[in-house]
Amino acid sequence: MVTEMVVKESLSDEMIFAGAELMRRLDEARFTVSASPWFYTSDANTWRLIIASPEVKISGPKKAYKQIQAVLARVPEDQPKVALKDITVVDSKDPLISLLRAFIRVEGISGIRFSNSTCLA
Repeated sequence: MVTEMVVKESLSDEMIFAGAELMRRLDEARFTVSASPWFYTSDANTWRLIIASPEVKISGPKKAYKQIQAVLARVPEDQPKVALKDITVVDSKDPLISLLRAFIRVEGISGIRFSNSTCLA
């Protein structure tokens, strides 16, 4: 049985810009990011920026969050930014990231969007 989900909160252009800008700043800070998709969580009706990085396995998620927070603190107040509470860090080999990587290959920051997609397993 396939059910249709209504997304009440859309992924705004501002959120997309803020996420891309964060990836650029993390790259400048030499924080390795292997993937960074936005992911909708229907139970909370929110979007989360998933940041996949080998740093999570090497140093642990707490240190990864601290490094990201330090980068976020340097974003000027007049620029949109992703709140740390809207970010989830995972290892680069996380199952969701591995699944996406099997189907999608991009170089650099890209704007691929899935919508109204159904995956039946």
